[in-house]
Amino acid sequence: MKEFLNYSQDFLGHKLFHIGGKVVSVGDFAGAFALVIGIWWFASLVERSLIRVTRNYADEPWKTARIHMLSRLLRYGMWIIGTIVGLAYFGIDLTSIALLGSAFAVGLGFGLQNIFSNLVSGIIILLEHSLKVGDFVDLQSGVRGTVREIGMRFTRVTTNDSLDILVPNSEFVNGRVANWTLDEAHRRMRIPFDVSYGTPKELVREAGIAATKTVAGVIDSEVMKSTVWLVSYGDSSMSYELVVWADKTLIGSPAATHAKLMWALDTELRARDIEIPFPQRDLHIRSGILDVRVTSPLPAEVSTDRTSQ
Repeated sequence: MKEFLNYSQDFLGHKLFHIGGKVVSVGDFAGAFALVIGIWWFASLVERSLIRVTRNYADEPWKTARIHMLSRLLRYGMWIIGTIVGLAYFGIDLTSIALLGSAFAVGLGFGLQNIFSNLVSGIIILLEHSLKVGDFVDLQSGVRGTVREIGMRFTRVTTNDSLDILVPNSEFVNGRVANWTLDEAHRRMRIPFDVSYGTPKELVREAGIAATKTVAGVIDSEVMKSTVWLVSYGDSSMSYELVVWADKTLIGSPAATHAKLMWALDTELRARDIEIPFPQRDLHIRSGILDVRVTSPLPAEVSTDRTSQ
C-alpha cells in the first residue's frame, strides 16, 4: 500500500510542460481538467434548471425566447469565468497562455476559423435578438422551418416535415434570412388563380371572400381585410389573386396554408359555376400538313388569329 502511494505521488508530481514560470505536473493538469469539466457541467445544469423553473411563467413566445437567450448567455459566461478561475487556482498564469496565440492563429488558418466564426455568430445572434427560438425562418440556402435551439456552433431548425436541420450560425449572419415572425404576428399571403373571360368580377370577389371565411386563422379586421385583385389578362383566362392576412398559426406552415385556401377557393368557385379555364387547341389536317389553331376565349374584337404563325 505504501509503495502504491509513493508511486501515485511520483506519477502525479511528474512534470509535463512549462507555461511561463509555472511547471505543470500531471496532478496540476488532471485537477485543472477535472475542475473545468465540472464547471462546464454545472453551467449546463444551471441552464436546464433555469429553463425548467421559468417555463410556467413563459406564457408568450417572446418570453420563452428571452429566457432561452438569458440562460444560454449565463451558461457561456459561467464557462469562461469558471475556466479562468480554475486555471488561476492551480497557479497557471493566464498571461503566459497568450504566448500560444500565434500557434492558435495558425490552427485557425488551417480549419478552426469556421468553428470560431460559428461561435462568434451564435453570440451575435443571441445579443442582437434578430433570431429567437420559435421564429419561422426561410434561409438563402433553401432551409425553411421553425427555430428550436440556438447552440454554440449551430442553430437547430425544424421543418414542417419534422426534420431537424443543423444550420451553422455563420449562415444567419452572412447570408440572407427571411424571418417571418420577427416582430409582427401576421403576414399577407397571395393566392393566384384564373377564371374564364366573361365571368363577372363581383362574383369572383364574392367567391374569394367566402373562401377565406372557411379557413381558421385568416384575419378579418378593418385594417387587414381579405380581398381579390384582378392582376392581368392571359391568353385564355383572367388572372386574379386572393389576398389574405394570416396569423401566426398559418404563417408557420405556408405550404399547408396555401393548400387550404386553394381547396376552399375551388369549392366556392364551383358552387357559383365559375369555370377555371385551360388552354384549348384545335387540330386541322390539310393535305397531309398538320395545322394547329389556337381557340382563344377572348372576345372577337380582341382575339388573335394564330393560323399563320
